[in-house]
Amino acid sequence: MIPATSLSGKKVALFGLGGSGIATARALIEGGADVTAWDDNPESVAKAGAQGISTIDLRHVDWSGFTSFVLSPGVPLTHPKPHWTVDLARGAGVEVIGDIELFARERRRAAPDAPFIAITGTNGKSTTTALTAHMLSSAGRDTQMGGNIGRAVMTLDPPTPDRHYVVECSSYQIDLAPSVNPTAGLLLNLTPDHLDRHGTMQHYASIKERLVAGSETAIIGVDDIHCAQVADRLERAGHDVIRISKRLAVTDGYFADGFALLRAQGGRITQIATLEDIGSLRGQHNAQNALAAVAACLRVGLDLKDIQHGLDSFPGLAHRMEQIGRKGNVLFVNDSKATNADAAAPALSSFPRIYWIAGGLPKEGGIEPLRSFFPRIARAYLIGEAAPAFSATLGEAVPYEISGTLAAAVEHAAADAAKDEAGDVVVLLSPACASFDQFKNFEVRGDAFRAAVLALDGIEPIGGTR
Repeated sequence: MIPATSLSGKKVALFGLGGSGIATARALIEGGADVTAWDDNPESVAKAGAQGISTIDLRHVDWSGFTSFVLSPGVPLTHPKPHWTVDLARGAGVEVIGDIELFARERRRAAPDAPFIAITGTNGKSTTTALTAHMLSSAGRDTQMGGNIGRAVMTLDPPTPDRHYVVECSSYQIDLAPSVNPTAGLLLNLTPDHLDRHGTMQHYASIKERLVAGSETAIIGVDDIHCAQVADRLERAGHDVIRISKRLAVTDGYFADGFALLRAQGGRITQIATLEDIGSLRGQHNAQNALAAVAACLRVGLDLKDIQHGLDSFPGLAHRMEQIGRKGNVLFVNDSKATNADAAAPALSSFPRIYWIAGGLPKEGGIEPLRSFFPRIARAYLIGEAAPAFSATLGEAVPYEISGTLAAAVEHAAADAAKDEAGDVVVLLSPACASFDQFKNFEVRGDAFRAAVLALDGIEPIGGTR
């Protein structure tokens, strides 16, 4: 835990008592703050009280006595309208911050030179965060990973000069971290997302920009117009900017050419790493993730040998194009985190011949946006509530069956793929749907797929069994 000593002796209000909220409250108390916490969920309030956290309905307190108000990132700050606690805090002139801001303040107090890599973007943040942390730790660096992935940031070990922090930051967290100042800030990409909480694409983009604007070095993917404009704007303002691209040969920065990761500097292009034969980083989208991670690791002093070793040994994320096992020429891949069509597209674009397990609780638009990938699909196995709608979209373009359950889909897809004489093929769970009709969440769905695959006769597991 990182004690929040920056607010020692101060009165602090806190709202939101989920896992990260309780962790933040405990860090504040450990740091010497006088914390008053609340949540709209009575069960969360009771849980916090049982852990010794003082809970009082914040509607009935004197806000003039508070120095700071710490808000959970899951609670609306601006849109569709500010939460009632935000109105009360602002009315009393109390700063509204989050746990990333507390972390940034503690790092500045205790170890301002501790390497701090912060990662944001609409897509790819988790993979880039995990890959960056893996490369650092595999090179022997003392590495802490958390934020919007894994551990709440205030549960990490306290800052020391040689301790490296790799922190995934959502737009909600950045909005509550006005002074965050990473060593390297990564902005991967920007597409419309969470506009119910940010109002407009312009506001959403401006929040993401804050992370890289406050960093010593801004590492920015320039494959979309919003990020390219951010890079240009920061460079004109005198910031240190590194551009990355998965498809453009940038004149100064890092880009991909097939499997090769290249650096352009002073008119000279050199290869710095390769993704060839790294199954966990298959696909063009992962080329961008790898470029960003490599640029960040070079910024904090890793050498090229350590970087290639880290890339080669990266196991990938659970439920995100996770390689489960192989049987003969058939690879089994768990992409359960693909809960809509856009999220399923990277996996479908990464394999030439696919036995596709899809379906669940359908999202708006269905799988129509994936039509360009239909020629890659040897056969589809449809599950859950979406099966009738998906079968209508596939029509005569793709052979399919309505399997109903995930277990049946795995069994049938494995049997059909084993008969395929086209060379290497993949049985891919990339549902393009939410899981809630049959599973509690996408993790449970992915775990069920993994278990069903590993139970097949003759399967050769890949990596650990998680």
